[in-house]
Amino acid sequence: MFERLREDIHCVFARDPAARTSFEVLTTYPGLHAVMMHRVSHALWNVGFKWLARFLSNVARLFTGIEIHPGAQMGRRFFIDHGMGVVIGETAVIGDDCTLYHGVTLGGTSWQKGKRHPTLGRDVVVGAGAKVLGPIDIGDGARIGSNAVVVKAVPPGATVVGIPGRIIERSDDAQSELRATTAKRIGFDAYGATRDAPDPVANAINRMLDHIHLVDQRIEAMSGALERNGITGHFDHLPELAPCELYPDGDDQPRPKTAGAKVDTD
Repeated sequence: MFERLREDIHCVFARDPAARTSFEVLTTYPGLHAVMMHRVSHALWNVGFKWLARFLSNVARLFTGIEIHPGAQMGRRFFIDHGMGVVIGETAVIGDDCTLYHGVTLGGTSWQKGKRHPTLGRDVVVGAGAKVLGPIDIGDGARIGSNAVVVKAVPPGATVVGIPGRIIERSDDAQSELRATTAKRIGFDAYGATRDAPDPVANAINRMLDHIHLVDQRIEAMSGALERNGITGHFDHLPELAPCELYPDGDDQPRPKTAGAKVDTD
């Protein structure tokens, strides 16, 4: 028991730069208190004291703002940062070294008995306000961004953002070491506030814009070749398009102008 407690305290220092002393962590961190209370209530649940286990979990929720069903299973070095509003369902399974931020829900999508809550692998980070719903598997090392709603399985090492959750990054064997080094250096953005985080929708539209530019260039080349060979007709030359890119809303970068297009100066 004391070894588990020592691990839980040390993992707080590893993941929260605001932690100063072991005494402070032990006495003022609601995430640690919720985990400690859950270990007791889970033991009571497993030996058949269901009501007492539920009562103890309700007491823990009253003092910490974190609701963990006593039937939920959690691994070692599990850290809940801030914690207010975290809800973990009965059949949820959490692997070793996982981190949850405030407002996270590991919930179910069915009223049927049986497995109905998610399973988190090792070293999974779930950002603030994210909802992971249903009996799905979240692979080892996955990252779920702030306020994402995840209803499908996530492969190991992937990063998921948006509603519904979309994979924006998936590490392979060649990139795994580099990604691990970068993650340790800059950390995980639990609030989804990174300015250069890739937007999957904007990325898809940017690829379409690139393709349109290539098609326009080929049409111009074909028209020129026909005219040089004496084949004339009503070939209206397309206006030359300047390179353009879709920027996420709120970005203060200037948008490139299209040649010949009317510019709204309002």
